[in-house]
Amino acid sequence: DVQLVESGGGLVQPGGSLRLSCEASGYTHSSRCIGWFRQTPGKEREGVAAIYTGGGTTWYADPVKGRFTISQDDAKNTVYLQMNSLKPEDTATYYCAADSGSFGDGYCYTLLHSQSFSYWGQGTQVTVS
Repeated sequence: DVQLVESGGGLVQPGGSLRLSCEASGYTHSSRCIGWFRQTPGKEREGVAAIYTGGGTTWYADPVKGRFTISQDDAKNTVYLQMNSLKPEDTATYYCAADSGSFGDGYCYTLLHSQSFSYWGQGTQVTVS
C-alpha cells in the first residue's frame, strides 16, 4: 500500500507563507496523481490542488489560484504545496491524497473533483491568525 506523510503545517500570520510536504512510499506505478484537500470542523472537505506527475499537469481551486503552488520532487517521492499570501480563511486541516496506476491527467482531474483517491495522509493543521 501507499503510505503518505504530511508535514509543514503550523501557525502563521495573515500574509505569511507555509510549505506543506507530502512524502510517499509504496508506489507501484510511475503515473501518479497527488491532491491536496482541506477541511474545517462543520464544513465539507474541499479540494485545493492536484498534480499529475506523469506530465506535470496541475489544477487549483479558485480560492487559492495565484497564491498556492503544487510541485513534485520525484527523487524524494514528495509533493509540495507552497502557500503564499495566506488568509484566515485558509485555516484548516490539510490532507494529501494519492493514487497511482496506468492513467492520464484526465483521470487525475476526476480524482480531484470526486475526492475518490485510494490513499490519504493523516493531515497537518494550518492556522492563519
